[in-house]
This record gives sequence, structure tokens and C-alpha cells, in this order.
Amino acid sequence: MNGLDWAVLIGYFGVMVAIGFWSHRRVGDVGDFFTAGGRMPWWLSGISHHMSGYSAVMFTGYAGIAYTYGVTSYVTWSFPIALGIAIGSRLFAPRINRLRSRLGVSSPLEYLKNRYDLTTQQALAWSGMLLKIVDVGAKWAAIATLLSVFTGASLNQGILITGAVTAVYCTIGGLWADALTELGQFVIQLLAGVAMFVAVVLKLGDRDIGVSGAFDEPALRGHGEPLAGPYGTVFLLAFLFIKLFEYNGGMLNQAQRYMATRTPREAARSARLSALLWLVWPVVLFFPMWMAPLLVHAQKPDGSDAYALMTEQLLPHGLLGLVVVGFFSHTMAMCSSDANAIAAVFTRDVAPVLSRRARGWGERAGLLAARVTTVVFLGLSMAVATQVDSPAFKDIITVVIKWVAGLMGPIAIPMMLGLLRPFRRSGPTAALTAWAAGLLAFWLVNYPIDWQVSGGVPLQYQVSVPLAVSLVLYVCVGWIKPEDTPERLAVIERVNSDGGGAATVPAPGPAGDDVVGVPGKD
Repeated sequence: MNGLDWAVLIGYFGVMVAIGFWSHRRVGDVGDFFTAGGRMPWWLSGISHHMSGYSAVMFTGYAGIAYTYGVTSYVTWSFPIALGIAIGSRLFAPRINRLRSRLGVSSPLEYLKNRYDLTTQQALAWSGMLLKIVDVGAKWAAIATLLSVFTGASLNQGILITGAVTAVYCTIGGLWADALTELGQFVIQLLAGVAMFVAVVLKLGDRDIGVSGAFDEPALRGHGEPLAGPYGTVFLLAFLFIKLFEYNGGMLNQAQRYMATRTPREAARSARLSALLWLVWPVVLFFPMWMAPLLVHAQKPDGSDAYALMTEQLLPHGLLGLVVVGFFSHTMAMCSSDANAIAAVFTRDVAPVLSRRARGWGERAGLLAARVTTVVFLGLSMAVATQVDSPAFKDIITVVIKWVAGLMGPIAIPMMLGLLRPFRRSGPTAALTAWAAGLLAFWLVNYPIDWQVSGGVPLQYQVSVPLAVSLVLYVCVGWIKPEDTPERLAVIERVNSDGGGAATVPAPGPAGDDVVGVPGKD
């Protein structure tokens, strides 16, 4: 990178901080900070939902998969996400919006106190927060890895730089700042992605290869296969099921995008826009990664540095800086949205249980607590990022695929299926059993059993078994021991219907408050 590239990067950081300060004026209370007051346009929510699912892991971990196996990186990653969100646009998006518009909650987990009980809500809240700290830590490590290729900065320096900038704008401006910066980041991503795509196409032309004949080259033999290596049919089906829950709210930050729209119909429209973007746009982003073996030789065994090396080789200064900014935009979009979601969970669901004073927070105190929580969460995730390459985690892609995908199911199953009428019989016993057994299954297939099996447990089973165990137990325990009380049924009806109705639901409020039945209001 030269002075022009640095100017582009520093200018980007400055714009992100400026958007945070501008968004500060739109945040008057906790509802504004966490759900944009329910005033976000559907198209902005859709773009924000799409962008908050990316990170620099795509240009490191998934770039390594694309470098090694080719198009399977798209077939087993972005395609399942697109299909999962499309299904969720009917199944989950409208119902999650009604959590805010009909139950008045600000956190995706806030309704669980009344849908199940306080113990279930706290179990899911604490485990969800801890998982997010690890997940976001992997994202910081990914962007720091890329930064080290371009600038020579150490891993810890890269983590500190990106984390500090993100902390400023998302702490000041809340979800509005997240969404507006993600809009800007989408534009940057569009320009950078197209520039890299064109550069690779031109380079192939210079070598008289061409796009149509590239997959016939010896270096790309097998790269055109949709399923390859450990990423086979079982993995694809497992990943589709996982992403159906994860990208429709199971990892919390995407749920906020649905909650932020004005109506359930707009939430569904935003989900469909996000699904369309996931179906089309990653093809442009992945194409250079598929062609990478023809153009560069990766220095890392997993090929995670291939995209960065190719960028340095093909792009002129200025455009190189723009692509580096694109890397940052992915990671900062996801990490800031995660920070906002976890701040919502802590201040609305956890703090009131831990402290009597927190139950009486007014708007000013609640906003201050939300901002402090955001900073603390980012700090903890940055600390975890320094340990990503340790024996506990092994590498970035292990954290993202194995830990996050494997542990997400036990948390998401009770949260997401609890919204649906067919699962109304499943109460706190079913939810806690599914959660605990899913976590135990994750530990068994990743450690004791994995050590005893020759070659280890296949990856597709490491990520799918915990979710399958949680799903089966959630349904079965619900039928064996139904706990569909009138109060719980009322909550389910309120999120499944747009009508006024006469259902009485427990009043929302910080966890730890007394539950009082009041008529819900639209």
C-alpha cells in the first residue's frame, strides 16, 4: 500500500465515525438504539441484513476453501444462506417484527421470559452472548490477518485499529449508525468487488485462458464440482438447516433488522431483498477466488491468504485501497451489528436479573448502559481474537464453521421455533432440555468422540449433530410434557396474527420485573 491507498482507508474510517455522530441525533431512547424505533425503510433493512452477514472471513477462511475446492465455496455457503432467508421471509421475518410492534420488546430474546420462563431466557441469553464473543473474535482476527498482508501490521495491531473505529460509531449511533454505515459499505463492496472481478477477467484474457476455459486448466481441475472434499451432500443439507435459523434471527443481529422495519410486511420484503443479494452477489465476489490458483501461489497451507495476495498483484494503487476498505467494511458491518444485538440482550434481559437498580433504569440510564455494554462486548471479543490461532480454536475457519454453526442450533431452536404455532406445546422443559443436550452433543462430537474416531468425526456431523439433537428433543419433550398455558398461547397468537384480537399477554419489560397481564396494543 502507498499513500493513495492509505488515504482511501483513513478517509473510510473518517466517514464511518462521522455517520456515527450524525446518527446520534436520531437516538432518543433505548428503542431507537436497538431497533431504530421501528422506522427503518424495508430496503435499508434488507441491505443491512445482507451486509451484517458478511465479514473478512469470506476473504480469508472461505477464500481458502474457494482456492482449494472451487465453486463448492458458493454452493455450500451463500446458496444455503439465500435459500434459508427466502424461507424465513415467510416463516420468521413477520413474526420477529411483531415482537416489537405487538409485544413492545427491544431485544430478540426479551419475549422468551413470557414464552417460556425466566430460567430459559437467562440460559439462552448467557450462552448466546458467550458464543457471540467467540464469533466476533474470529472476525477481528480475519480482518487483522488481511491487514498484515497489506501493511505488515501485527495481528494485535490490526485487531485494535478495527475494533476501536467500530466501537466509536456503533456506540454513538446505535442501530441507525449500523444500518447507514452498512449502506455505505455495500456501495464500497460493490465497487471493490466489480473492480476485482474485472481485473481477474482481464488477467485471464492476457494469458489466453478466458473465463469459459478456465476450469479446464490443470490447476483448477475439480474446481467446477459443486460439492467437493468434506463439503458434501450431508454438509450442504446441514448447513441449509443451520443457516435457516442463524440468518433469520438465531444469531440475534439479523433479528434486529426485521424488528426495525415498520410492519411485518416490510420485514418480509427486507428478507426477500437480502435473499436475492445472497443468491447473486457472492458469485461476483467468489469468482476471483476460484481463479486464484491460476494467478498466485498461496503461502499459507489453507490458502487463506490467496485473495489478499491476488489483490496486491492485480490492482493499481487507489483501487487496492478500495478493496482493503471493502475487507474492513464486511467485518465492521457484522461486528457492529453483533455488538448492538448483544448490548440489547444484556441491558434488557440480563442486567435487570443481576441488579435491582437496572430494573428501574430510565431512558438516559438505559442508553448509557447500552453504550457501555457495547464497548465491553467489543473489548472482550478483541481479547478473544488474539487467541484464535491457539490450540483451543486452531484457526479462523474452525471457529466460524465448527464452533458457531455447531453451537448456534441449541440456542436458536427454542428461540425461533417458539414463535410458531405448531410448537406451542413445547415449554420451558422442552427448551432447556434441547439447549443443554445440544451443547453436550457439541462437546461430545468435537472432543471425546472426535479423539477416539480414526480421522476424527466428519465436519458435517460436528456441525449438524448438536442442532439435530436439539430439534428432536424440543419437539419430543413438548409432546411428552406439554406446557402450553393460556399465557404462553397468548404470546404465540400475538406474534402470529396482525389482527387486534382479544388475547391478553404479559406486559413486556426488563427481565426480573413482575409479570402482569395487559391487553397488547398495536
